Formats: sequence, C-alpha cells, structure tokens
Amino acid sequence: MQRRTLIGLAVAAALTVTAFASAFIVNEAQQALVLRFGAVQRSVQDAGLHFKVPLIDTVIYIDRRVLAFDVQPQELILGDRKRLVVDSFARYRITDPELFYQRVRTEDALQGQMQPILNSSMRNVLGEVPLFSVLSADRDELMSRIEERANVALGQYGIDVVDIRIKRADLPAENSQAIFRRMQTEREREARELRAQGGELGQRIRARAERERSVLLAEAQRDAEILRGDGDAEAVRIFADAFGRDPEFFAFYRSMQAYQNALGADTTQFVMSPSSDFFKFFGGGALDGLTAAIEGEPPIDDQGAGGDAEARAPESGPAEVDPSSVNQLGERALGLLPTNGAPATAN
Repeated sequence: MQRRTLIGLAVAAALTVTAFASAFIVNEAQQALVLRFGAVQRSVQDAGLHFKVPLIDTVIYIDRRVLAFDVQPQELILGDRKRLVVDSFARYRITDPELFYQRVRTEDALQGQMQPILNSSMRNVLGEVPLFSVLSADRDELMSRIEERANVALGQYGIDVVDIRIKRADLPAENSQAIFRRMQTEREREARELRAQGGELGQRIRARAERERSVLLAEAQRDAEILRGDGDAEAVRIFADAFGRDPEFFAFYRSMQAYQNALGADTTQFVMSPSSDFFKFFGGGALDGLTAAIEGEPPIDDQGAGGDAEARAPESGPAEVDPSSVNQLGERALGLLPTNGAPATAN
C-alpha cells in the first residue's frame, strides 16, 4: 500500500515537472520562436500560455514593439554640391521573427547591419536635392523616400522601418565659417547702404534748412534795411523841420554837439585862430549872451556895467577855451531840447 502511494506521488511529481517544462508564456510585448536542436520549429505571435516538448524544445523571445535606432551623424553632399552634416534616427519593428533569427539572431547584430543601409539610403535621396529642399517643408517627402529605400534593403532581415527623421542638419565647421563671413559681409554692405541713404537724407534736410535760414535772414535783413531807411528818413525829416523852424538855434545846437564831442576831456586844448568858424559863438559877447539866454537871464548890454565889449575881447593871439565851461554850456543847451530829439524853438 505504501509502495503504491509512493509510486503515485512520484508519477504525479513527474507529470507536474513535465507540465511545467513543456509550458511557456508569451506576453503582449513579445513574440517567441520554438527551437529544436537549434532549428526553428514554429513562431508564436499570440500572447498567452503555450506548450513545447520538454527537454527537447527551447524557446527564445523577440521584442515585438517599435524599437529605436540612432543613426550616427554623417556628412553628405547634396544635389547643389553643398555639404551637410545630418544626425537622424529610425523607428523599426521586427515583423518576421523566424527570418530575423536566421539572418542576424540578435538586435545588436541587426543594428550593425542597419547603420550602413540607412546611411546609404539617406545619401542616395539627399544627394539628388538642393539644400533648400532639406530645410523646407519638402523634408517629409524626402523622409518617406528614404524610408522606402531602407525597407527594401532591410526586408531581408525581417525588419519593417516605421519612421525615419532628421534630428539635426548642420553645415560643416569650415562651411559655417564661410557662410557666417558672407552673411557678415552682406550685413555690412546693407549697413553701409543704409548709412549712405541716411547721410543723403540728412544732407537734403540740412540743405533745405540752410536755404530756409538764408531766406529768413535775407527777409529779416531786407525788413531791417527798410525800417532803418524809414527811420533815417524820419530823422532827416525831423532835423529838416527843426532846422526850418529856427535855423540859428539849430546851428547853435549843432555847434554845441561839436564842442561836446571835441572838448570832452579836461586836458583838451585848441590853438586856433579866434576868427575861425569853429569859435564863432565865442567871439565878442556871443558866449555871454548865449549863456544868459540858456540860464534865463537878460543879455548884458555891450554898453552896460560890464564895460565895452571890445575892451573885453582879446586884442591879439589865439583864443583859449576852457573845456569844462564849454561842456557845461553844451549840456545846458542840449537840456533845452524836448525828449523826442527835436530842438526847442527860442522865444
């Protein structure tokens, strides 16, 4: 009884071990290949519980998700003979796991095969177009063409390229420097052109302002000359009117002005003939009479208490004039004029 129990337990244990050894699970992100002595027996695409021959069959798992591959940057020559450094990436999926296992076996080995194929596809497509197409909205069409070429070449590995994109496209360092220098030269040329246009506009504005200034100054000078001429004419008219009213007093007034201008300093001395017209108001009793007329006193009679005029006149020799007395007399005579500059009429 105990022997049968032990045999039953042994058989149950053997069946359990055999069941566990013959079962395998495939999840949603995987696909499996069942191998027997290294040869592919079948591929499993469906997720779930599957069985194999224990101790004879082996199972390998292959990723069924979309995988990423970064393509190494490479320098390309475009259709317009310009050089461009392209950094790109690819997205792919393993669609035929049996073919994939037979050709490359592992993902690392596959990526070693993908690098030259993707570089060749990109070089063939971009080598036919100019730089402007790569940098414009035509890039999507170019990427589709590269993807088609890559799928044709990678189909032998059971690979389907989902997408290819350019991460960065730069000019080589030497080309960038040349383009930067050309751009700098172009900007400097535009700056010089703008400065020249600004200088021309400034010259026009300054010339117009200078012309307006000259016109304004000429008009102001003309108006000033007209006003000055009108003033001179009015002054001449006033002098002529004053001279016409009392010629003797006007002559006396002008002589007083001449005395004041000529005998302004106390040290001024004149040695002239007494009969000179310049001293016509100093001869005889003319000076005393004018002094009295200015001071409002009656003139002194030639025969009065003052004695004979001839006795007071010098018999010979030049006339000696005291400048201070002449200045005082001139100032007092000028004080008789009204404020408008016209001489007063003697009563």
